[in-house]
Amino acid sequence: MDNPVRLHWLDPRDPQQPFPPPHRAMRDPNGLLAIGGDLSLPRMIRAYSSGIFPWYNPNEPILWWCPDPRAVMDPAEFHLSHSLAKRLKKDDYAVTLDSAFEAVLEACSGVRRSGHGTWLGPDMKRAYVELHQHGFAHSVEVWQEGKLVGGLYGVALGHAFFGESMFSAGADASKLALYHLSQQLRAWSFSLIDCQVSSAHLKTLGAVEIPRDRFLARLRQALQNAGRTGTWRFDIQVPDQRRHRPLLSRWPQGAG
Repeated sequence: MDNPVRLHWLDPRDPQQPFPPPHRAMRDPNGLLAIGGDLSLPRMIRAYSSGIFPWYNPNEPILWWCPDPRAVMDPAEFHLSHSLAKRLKKDDYAVTLDSAFEAVLEACSGVRRSGHGTWLGPDMKRAYVELHQHGFAHSVEVWQEGKLVGGLYGVALGHAFFGESMFSAGADASKLALYHLSQQLRAWSFSLIDCQVSSAHLKTLGAVEIPRDRFLARLRQALQNAGRTGTWRFDIQVPDQRRHRPLLSRWPQGAG
């Protein structure tokens, strides 16, 4: 077993307990750094600020990760393929921010991360809802004919956005969500989208792998900027055809 002594146990009674340095993470499995603790708001913010994220199966101990290399995107370098550019011109959908966070979370809970089962269990959902209620977690929604067909959610601190999961129930819906988010983050001078672990899909959209030390340096720089907490709304031009908007009963008061 690879370097088992490096695995650090966290006390669930002490949410202010510091995490071990990321360079102590295991090589196999890649990035496993600590076990235990809780998913309280202080610990979650401390984790993300340190480049660490939770990832575990329901009914098992909480596992904390900081892999090397790290998959990241620059909001200004989203790769717009020819096919996605054509899709954008159709303008046959509406896209919103923070209008259906829990619905996006629920849709993403059916998505499996390869080799890790149904990772988004009830405790994780509650933790991200709490982050959202405190203005740290955000969602992007893609709508067609009033129905939610795609989206993503993640955590924002400083000028960094930590992408957690996305889903698509319509053609290119998750790509559309990420594209419009990247354009808005670019307008807000965000410098980093953390994709955590690379995949073929993310690479087609512009994600690259960088060494963990370089990622942590970029994160520290991004965190020096004041964050945008609270409810997010697009202040760039995005598709917003009224017939595609969510049903009025779900549309937030005063939006759009």
